[in-house]
Amino acid sequence: MDVLKNRFIYLWVSAFLLILSIFMLVFWKLNLAIDMTGWINIEYTYENSIDIEKIRTDLDTLKSEIKYKDKEVINNIWVYGITWENAFSLVAGFDSSIDEVTLNTLKLEFKNKALDIVKQSDETIIESKYTSIWKSFWDYIKKTAFVTLFIAIIAITIYVSYAFSWVISWISVISFALITLATLFHDVIISAWLYIIVWIFYKDFQIDTFFITALLTILGYSINDTIVIFDRTRDNLKKYAWKTWKDSKDLYEIVNLSINETLRRSIYTSLTLVFVLLTIFLFWPENIRWFILAMMFWAIVGTYSSIFIASTLLYEVNKNKKLSIYKKVEVNQDDKIVV
Repeated sequence: MDVLKNRFIYLWVSAFLLILSIFMLVFWKLNLAIDMTGWINIEYTYENSIDIEKIRTDLDTLKSEIKYKDKEVINNIWVYGITWENAFSLVAGFDSSIDEVTLNTLKLEFKNKALDIVKQSDETIIESKYTSIWKSFWDYIKKTAFVTLFIAIIAITIYVSYAFSWVISWISVISFALITLATLFHDVIISAWLYIIVWIFYKDFQIDTFFITALLTILGYSINDTIVIFDRTRDNLKKYAWKTWKDSKDLYEIVNLSINETLRRSIYTSLTLVFVLLTIFLFWPENIRWFILAMMFWAIVGTYSSIFIASTLLYEVNKNKKLSIYKKVEVNQDDKIVV
């Protein structure tokens, strides 16, 4: 299989998807979950039986009643019963762009109106707990994510530079490290974009802390296939690059050979992972489905980038360089230094 033959098609497709992904991530309004915005959690207890579905429908009308500058400020409202207790919980997410003083006033307004509504179903209902989370929590999550991302990038760069510190002369170790980082960026951004595309059709998928965790997890696993192909490329460079003309291969042949030698392994490994993730996505609890969805996108995008992008970039960066093996300096112990 001659992967490098159509390398410019792969690169242009990835460039297009990357630009489109960045544009949507920057300018598209993201569907943020409650842990990414200012939100409240109110718990109620009751004595008689209640209809949770009716309460949920009644409370949903507050989305259009609580406004700031003629704009709705409540993103989502969830109502769910608490198992084995005569209690239920109300969770509401608010627009994080509002200043905290105004946001606190709106939360209190919502709290009071919500109590009036639930009491219409049962007079015995009382508010037992009220928790308010400020949007500063989301700011903390973002800061932590960026710091973690920076540390991960530095660690990966050091690791790749060390792992490929002995290659073929004229092929820089830095090219391996930078291309690995480029494919990481490619995988994370496009996986995030695919996630947003799903949200357009299915409003239940939201940007939450599980999504951030998935992106950081992708950083750890995304280099796996890339490193495997690069390692095989390094071995083949040592094997063929410095041989006599009869046994030697140029960089084009070596990169293609390395891809084909690892192609089946990469595809089979990724398919196995996708099957497992799909099973978890379909049958496991809903609260981790968004995390699993992001991981499935990575498995597909990461496999594609390792085969068609990373190796292609490695060839493009080094195609005009002369290949030769590093020579070891042999020291004759009988030689003496004369001072």
